[in-house]
Amino acid sequence: RVWLDDTEHDMNQGDDHGFSPLHWAAKEGHFKIVELLMQRGARINATNRGDDTPLHLAAAHGHRDIVHMLLRNRADINFTNEHGNTPLHYACFWGYQQLAEDLIAQGALASLANKDGDTPLDKARGPLAKRLHDLAVETGQDLKKINFKDQSWLGLKTRSRDATLSRHKGINISDLALHTRIAVSPSGETWRGRWQKNDIVAKILAVRDCTPRISRDFNEEFPKLRIFSHPNVLPVVGCCNSPPNLVVINQHMPWGSLFTLLHEGAGVVVDSAQALRFAVDVARGMAFLHSLERLTPRYQLNSRHVMIDEDLTARINMADAKFSFQEKGRSYYPAWMSPEALQKKPSEINL
Repeated sequence: RVWLDDTEHDMNQGDDHGFSPLHWAAKEGHFKIVELLMQRGARINATNRGDDTPLHLAAAHGHRDIVHMLLRNRADINFTNEHGNTPLHYACFWGYQQLAEDLIAQGALASLANKDGDTPLDKARGPLAKRLHDLAVETGQDLKKINFKDQSWLGLKTRSRDATLSRHKGINISDLALHTRIAVSPSGETWRGRWQKNDIVAKILAVRDCTPRISRDFNEEFPKLRIFSHPNVLPVVGCCNSPPNLVVINQHMPWGSLFTLLHEGAGVVVDSAQALRFAVDVARGMAFLHSLERLTPRYQLNSRHVMIDEDLTARINMADAKFSFQEKGRSYYPAWMSPEALQKKPSEINL
């Protein structure tokens, strides 16, 4: 809990093998830790290097209570790892009868074949295979084998985040490989690029005269934007303080901003249910920022400052928070801001 309360710690960060804290807690059977991580917003379907989800590991080690918790939180029950195995494959292989029955009752397919052509029923031994076969039939499953090559419909895989993104603060500007300018605004230029094998977005601040005082203020203020501990907040990964260049860096989000998604035809259908999910994500992110002891005083919420992750999670973009030396007294895109943010002075509201 102490580790999670530090905003610079990323609960979705993977180790060298891609295991996130949720992977380890599910594998070792730590129910309370799994529960805490879920409450904090850990990614339930994140995969390690072998494409195992936490549900794979909980099923493989017989942790029935954790399996049920993960399923209640919408874990993908038929997700396949690099071997083509689902959680049901492992429950059958290790002979966890109750667990295997629970998975089938919850919709796990007994006919999905792995790379070797084996279904979960092929992995079950003796009476267990017969019992699970009968249960699958009772639940209305078609037991015709689904070959591994036919499983592309099961969805995209989201790896645990590389630890590189939260280990660094000060970054050498020469280490950035910036290749495409994607936006120009009064506050600066935004470029897409690569750093340490990660796709990043770098915002080069528009500062007329980068004085030693501005450079010092920049160094003092940017660590407050490194908030890795909430799934609806997109942290500043690090910064380059190389006068005359001041650069803010964060992770590239494949769908861009919420504004882009809504107005520029990104190919995503935003129905009422998806719009509500975006709204809840934004509300959760803002509620978390308000709960911190050190507030973010110069963040102005609008759709251009909310980024959309690969799984359509909305995240408050901390790179869009202004520094104390930037454009005092100016606000842009007021049509997309809340009325109360415009009616009061910045010093009088808790933005």
